[in-house]
Amino acid sequence: MAKSKGKIGVLLVNLGTPDSPETGDVRKYLREFLMDGRVIDFPLVPRWMLVNLIIAPFRAPKSAKEYKKLWTERGSPLLYHGVDVKHLLQEQLGEEYLVTLAMRYQTPSIADGLEELRKANVSRIICIPLFPQYASATSGSVVEKVMEITSTWQTIPSINFVNNFVEEPLFIETIAAQAREQMKNQTYDHYLFSYHGVPERQIRKGSCDGYCQLSEKCCATYNKKNQLCYRAQCFHTSRQVAAKLGLSDDQYTVCFQSRLGTDPWVQPYTDDVVEHLAEKGVKKILAFSPAFVADCLETTLEVGEEYKELFIEEGGEQWDLVDSLNSHPLWISCLKEIVEKN
Repeated sequence: MAKSKGKIGVLLVNLGTPDSPETGDVRKYLREFLMDGRVIDFPLVPRWMLVNLIIAPFRAPKSAKEYKKLWTERGSPLLYHGVDVKHLLQEQLGEEYLVTLAMRYQTPSIADGLEELRKANVSRIICIPLFPQYASATSGSVVEKVMEITSTWQTIPSINFVNNFVEEPLFIETIAAQAREQMKNQTYDHYLFSYHGVPERQIRKGSCDGYCQLSEKCCATYNKKNQLCYRAQCFHTSRQVAAKLGLSDDQYTVCFQSRLGTDPWVQPYTDDVVEHLAEKGVKKILAFSPAFVADCLETTLEVGEEYKELFIEEGGEQWDLVDSLNSHPLWISCLKEIVEKN
């Protein structure tokens, strides 16, 4: 078979980050993020009122303070780790590929990333939303945006979307390898896998034949009916990592963080689990945040600091957080394998 003459474009897309930790930039980011109908799946008018009149004005100053804690000389960790990954993956793939990085919200934008690939006249595009587990509000939103933009092109190359990578061996191995480093010199009473939450209604909307009941039973196995259920993918990820580390079922717990509003979100909630474990006498916890591939507010500050404080207040003694994948060599190799498979 003759080789294609054009380069293959690789579009890596993460969630996004404010341009700076200043309140104005954070407010701008929150407005774009929360006005996405896949994130807050309300009709346009009530969504606009909720975001612009309540959430963004009141939440932006508080979030700006948190971003300032996270910010470094290189800026936002989520962005600069993404830039590092882009360059390292480009080196791994070679000149037959063109790798670009985009953010679903703010800069660098998906439109800019796609325009770079269009100008390079790539023969096809492989789009990898950098969310291990598929959810409508994350991977689904990226796919929708990419299709919206490319639909205006006169010529559209073949586009392949990678909607999750929970079963990629090197993804699981990278998480396990980072955990082993921390387990070398420390023993833990319990292991906690904390994932970003989503509203229960979003899980039910995407359920195949009503299969997803948001219970231990329906998430106990990973099969064709729940392969795109976010909650099932989270449990599947945890089981695989636990198996790599030789953990029994009673040694780890799966839970969900970052809920917003009064509607029920997927459970169990991380703060409830942390309090319960402390009450049971658990003293040392190793925490994971496998829904994120790069350090961000939800990993470094929420899991790494806020839940640690809660655990210590409730009687715990030690709380350690496994690093995000960031630019770990195994993670780069994992992305290379994903690209080559697609």
